[in-house]
Amino acid sequence: MLKNETVIDPGKGTLSFENTEIAFRHSSNTDLKRAFWLFRMININFFVKMGPPLTNFAMKIGLPIKSIIKATIFKHFCGGETIAECDNTIKNLYAGKVGTILDYSVEGGDDEQIFDHTRDEIILTIERALGDKAVPITVFKPTGIARFALLEKLDAGTVLTTSEEKEWEKVQGRVLSICTKAYQTGVPVMIDAEETWIQKTIDLLALNMMRKFNKEKAIVYNTYQLYRHDKLASLKSDYAVAVKEGFILGAKLVRGAYMEKERKRAEELGYPSLIQPDKQSTDRDYDAALRFCIDHIEKIALVAGTHNENSCRVLADLLNEKNVPHNHSHVYFSQLLGMSDHLSFNLADAGYNVAKYVPYGPVKSVLPYLFRRAQENTAISGQMSRELSLIIKERKRRKI
Repeated sequence: MLKNETVIDPGKGTLSFENTEIAFRHSSNTDLKRAFWLFRMININFFVKMGPPLTNFAMKIGLPIKSIIKATIFKHFCGGETIAECDNTIKNLYAGKVGTILDYSVEGGDDEQIFDHTRDEIILTIERALGDKAVPITVFKPTGIARFALLEKLDAGTVLTTSEEKEWEKVQGRVLSICTKAYQTGVPVMIDAEETWIQKTIDLLALNMMRKFNKEKAIVYNTYQLYRHDKLASLKSDYAVAVKEGFILGAKLVRGAYMEKERKRAEELGYPSLIQPDKQSTDRDYDAALRFCIDHIEKIALVAGTHNENSCRVLADLLNEKNVPHNHSHVYFSQLLGMSDHLSFNLADAGYNVAKYVPYGPVKSVLPYLFRRAQENTAISGQMSRELSLIIKERKRRKI
């Protein structure tokens, strides 16, 4: 169970995502104007394609671009450079009944000291969440605390060298430290998904942590990317293991984040792609996974990470259909900061559990995350048009 649950009756009305007054209540006029121009820029493919190399070049030659980035795209999609800088965002979201998932978004690296620092930072997010209803869940990315190439060797079944064996022991120790802290504090922690060729190792790690810490309540969550055609089966298989061994399965459901990279690699290396053949197949499996989780709500704790309106409605309707309280501790909706506020705040206003991913970290280190967000947004059909139309609607309502 997630912390701080209070039981309320399921709602009976039709859920609407069109109320922009609720969706943007937390946004000032200045915020709305910035969001309008930002999404217009993201919608221009030239900006998305040329942004990363131009930004990197500007930073290398010492142009004062950091302040521009921090005041625009960083301010919109990130909470700050430190946990303390995220406080205003946390309070602002919670004023609209939306929780925060602090996400230390520094990526890459091969240095053991950096991995140890990232582990310590994740533990700090758990400590920050302790006793605060505004920060109900935490998260970490496995490649933030482990070398990608090491995970790749493990997934491939390649024999590790003696030094790699020691390195792997350190990785497992970092994961154990994070999950132990989560267990001791009662603050749930989600393990993000990665590329298919390192995911098997992550799945095993996550399942082992659940075996250890999820006996009484959901502390550890693994992530299931439903744009993979095998992940609905994985969810059901892991549930069977959880029932047999007597622990609660923590499942964060997402569609996925590496589709183009996955298909390209499969084609180049000549192996069958694990990615669904089309969006309809992904949508079908995602909604089927939602149904499976709600059908087994006592033994599965679910975080539905989605910007898809239909899937949000499917889940909301399922809770009503099954007479499950909107704020049942095993059900959370989740979206990214700066996106889909019409979903997050209208769901929260209707009494559902909602938490936004709030990335943070040094501006330069978070740039890969920011540009990936922009690239993903342009790849989602209609996403930018939807965001823009809602912002325009609210600006008209406010007459600004």
